[in-house]
Amino acid sequence: MYIAMNRFRVVPGFEEAFEAIWRGRQGRLAELPGYVEFHMLKGPKAEDHTLYASHTVWETFEDFRPGRSRNSSAPPMRMPATTVPRLNISPDPISKVSK
Repeated sequence: MYIAMNRFRVVPGFEEAFEAIWRGRQGRLAELPGYVEFHMLKGPKAEDHTLYASHTVWETFEDFRPGRSRNSSAPPMRMPATTVPRLNISPDPISKVSK
């Protein structure tokens, strides 16, 4: 079992759009070999962001690893576990993603 974790900072007012994007992504994750489950947690609000944390469970590290050969057509949606991304959602990225 391999668990990939991420942390996101979302600009206030864009929480619903951020959550909607991830609800749609969860369906695509389920199509990938080795996928077990996905969880998104909404954390505390600060003045400039709302904190979210996610974790995805995979059967093996090889299933998680981007660019794996047995499913090279899979969209790049996983990151190395050593990275803790900070995604600041603003009106421009949301409008581009939701179109």
